[in-house]
Amino acid sequence: MTNSKELPQDQSHSAFSVSGEEDAETRNPDSSQSDYILLGHKMKAPKLQGGLYIASTPIGNLKDITIRCLEVLASADVIACEDTRVSRKLLSHYGIRSQLVTYHEHNADRQRPFLLEKLEQGQVVVLISDAGTPLLSDPGYKLVEDVVNNGFDIIPVPGASALLAALVPAGLPTDQIHFAGFLPQKSGARQAKLENLASIPGTLIFYESPRRLGAVLPAMAEQLGADRKVVIARELTKKFEEFRRGTLEELSAYYKDAEAPKGEAVILVGPAIAKEPDAEDIDAMIRQGLEEGLHVKQLSADIAQKTGQKKNEIYKRAQQIKDALKSRA
Repeated sequence: MTNSKELPQDQSHSAFSVSGEEDAETRNPDSSQSDYILLGHKMKAPKLQGGLYIASTPIGNLKDITIRCLEVLASADVIACEDTRVSRKLLSHYGIRSQLVTYHEHNADRQRPFLLEKLEQGQVVVLISDAGTPLLSDPGYKLVEDVVNNGFDIIPVPGASALLAALVPAGLPTDQIHFAGFLPQKSGARQAKLENLASIPGTLIFYESPRRLGAVLPAMAEQLGADRKVVIARELTKKFEEFRRGTLEELSAYYKDAEAPKGEAVILVGPAIAKEPDAEDIDAMIRQGLEEGLHVKQLSADIAQKTGQKKNEIYKRAQQIKDALKSRA
């Protein structure tokens, strides 16, 4: 997830060309003797085998980077990133001078051949996003697919992720989660996507711009259910980190008039509240099961398991409905 506040952009440098041209200022003259700085000490990065390394970078707090990630970045022959101005700040902070090239949705088709050529030469290619774990609402899927199809090695370098950083303290169920990324900006497409997500069990996770919370949350309340629990997480790992909790109805009202907060947001929507089945619901389930040819005993056990109702009572009701259907035949 891209976070515009995380690493200030350096306007004195332009982005790289789509041909993979390197920046002389960040070029590493000797990739076998790559250094990085950790806690004021210069460290030697090991020489790595060639392949595509998919590396997670901090989402706000630079201390969240892993030592392994620093070694990979310092050893890289080329680092593919969304915005070189953003990634250069991260590399400079740790004294890393590996080559940076852009790889984003607007130039991905033209850059992939350049990166595949580097892999063909046995070089170390690292894919990063502006912040967090690549491929989660960031470009990279087609590159990974092409790398797989060409038989090159792919090595994950796990680390920070806005999705997990928001989920763990949210207080919502974690046994089943569905990551839905960014919702469409147009209301019709957004409504259609939310309708498709409404029946998915478990916690739903979205990335969103704070400027759109006033429009997105009411749409969620309408399509997913106004009483569903929701957590808005923003400024993750930073000084003003915030978790705002409530129902979709409550937070829709809050953000309707509130000034748009800073930093990108993660929206976590809890599972739909299960409705206690009434007598009509039980009867409908029984009729459907009988129409499908299920035996009353098995049907009663299945419905009891689904609803938590007593099997004996369901069996009696199922037998009554079966007898009534027979008498009408």
